[in-house]
Amino acid sequence: MTTVLCYGDSLTWGTNPDDGGNRHAFADRWPSLLRAGLGADVEVVAEGMGGRTTAYDDITGDCDRNGARLLASVMHSHRPLALVILMLGTNDLKPFIAGSAAAAAIGIRRCIEIVRHHAPRLPVYVQPLVLLVSPPCLVPTPNGFVSEMTGSDAVARSHRFAPFLAAEAELAGCAFFDAATVAKASPVDGIHLDAAHTRSIGTALIAVVRSLLAGGKSP
Repeated sequence: MTTVLCYGDSLTWGTNPDDGGNRHAFADRWPSLLRAGLGADVEVVAEGMGGRTTAYDDITGDCDRNGARLLASVMHSHRPLALVILMLGTNDLKPFIAGSAAAAAIGIRRCIEIVRHHAPRLPVYVQPLVLLVSPPCLVPTPNGFVSEMTGSDAVARSHRFAPFLAAEAELAGCAFFDAATVAKASPVDGIHLDAAHTRSIGTALIAVVRSLLAGGKSP
């Protein structure tokens, strides 16, 4: 069995902006679409947590949301892994977290390093491939609390995700996909995706992941 780990935040968990932040139905979450498209021989592990950052602490949270600190433990619990998909960065934009797409890129760099250098004490261990997914950009929202929390220029900063993260992917020699090319955030809260756009990410990643698993290396 080939195992793929989807490591992300609320966009991977499946937060539904049209239902007060409750979770999308299982069939509408993008890891579920990816699993269905890859077939029975590939297990897709959906590891999403609302509020998760790339590598920064959020002391206001009710649990540890530092993605870098938790990543190795999650990888270890689901080993062996053929591929790790990283889709993080949106929460880094909050001014009280890190505040910029550049900071998110630095955090993603750390996550890639963890994937590449994670080495369990096992007789045989093959490091997984890495697919870096740039999250969809934020959009303007009438939700005053969200706008205040993310900052007045958060939408503009989110448009810098793809260039920064693409550069990190090239530097690290891992695969890259820009989710903003297939999905757009809902104006209900400006951050999360409706069911259709959530499904679009999973559908678009099927061919990307299938190619990576067949080729045995990141392009």
